[in-house]
Amino acid sequence: MLITNTQIWKYSIPMHPFTIATGTMHYAQNIFIRVHTDEGFYGVGECSAFPMIVGETQATCFEMAKDFAALWKNKDASDIEGRMAELHLFTAFNATIKSAFDMALYDLAGKKANKSVTDLLGGGSKVLETDLTIGIDTPEAMAAKAVDYVQRGVRIIKVKLGKNAKDDVERIRRIREAVGPDTGLRIDANQGWSCDDALYALTELGKYDIQFCEQPMRTWNDHLLPELRKASPVKIMADESVFNHHDALRLTKAEACDYVNIKFAKSGGILEALKINKVCEEAGIPCMMGGMLESRVALSAFAHFAKSQKNVIFYDMDTCLIGHQEDPVKGGIKYNGFFVETPDTPGLGVDADDEFLKKLTNVII
Repeated sequence: MLITNTQIWKYSIPMHPFTIATGTMHYAQNIFIRVHTDEGFYGVGECSAFPMIVGETQATCFEMAKDFAALWKNKDASDIEGRMAELHLFTAFNATIKSAFDMALYDLAGKKANKSVTDLLGGGSKVLETDLTIGIDTPEAMAAKAVDYVQRGVRIIKVKLGKNAKDDVERIRRIREAVGPDTGLRIDANQGWSCDDALYALTELGKYDIQFCEQPMRTWNDHLLPELRKASPVKIMADESVFNHHDALRLTKAEACDYVNIKFAKSGGILEALKINKVCEEAGIPCMMGGMLESRVALSAFAHFAKSQKNVIFYDMDTCLIGHQEDPVKGGIKYNGFFVETPDTPGLGVDADDEFLKKLTNVII
């Protein structure tokens, strides 16, 4: 199954502004690819650049994708480990754009085997209930949005924090007061707190029944996470601190976190995500399936992975629900309320809409 050419699009999706501790995104900076083979079918992949976290932009991903496509031309698409090793040797980091190419290979492998990616990864059947995220705003506005979410059927809310510890406590106080005790609350500081602020905030937030806190501090404070974890009444989930399985091993050995958030934009795709999950599972650390601002193309890959991995027990799969103004996708996952239903067609079971793609900057390598 030789790769003949790769189509690459700047898959820009307009969205309502979305704010986290490190900045605001005004559109989804995504890349969509189709990797064609000599057997007459292609695999699709998507990634979402989030420069404040991964250091990549849509522009850098687009340029790097051209090099990746040229590197893979006339190579065997079925050798996933070999192809990804080539990308890692070609450039350090750049996990986000690598994830789109990884995704396309798994889509091709599923189509070739006439299996869904879930079955390709070992199979699995479980319920995937996603949370819905609230970006940073005033306490009043965030509480009002939380009420709206609950009225729409949301049972788990993820709240972005990290701008100011005292204000963040007030944000959660107002939200918990507004939604009552039965709604699950998760928080994500996106590295926004100092160690002292994290300890203060988490101590105060312990009274509000918080499921866990993602990434309370900057990654350079990872050495402080074990002590913070011991002192915090809220469980700690590592996110930006874990890009690959080496990071996962480092943190789990240090007993620095209770959970790990796996994102393909950090891991470089499914192949490395499997390794991260294995390290965590062996350490007794459950994982969450998360994302950036992907459409239902990449979300379908997330769902296949999460469905096949028993150790992945939390699902933050709302990336296209928190501001996308268009849904330029055919097939793929469906939302039944806030439960994610995965296609059982061969491969990922998803593609981008051709009419939408016609409007976008693209290149064929």
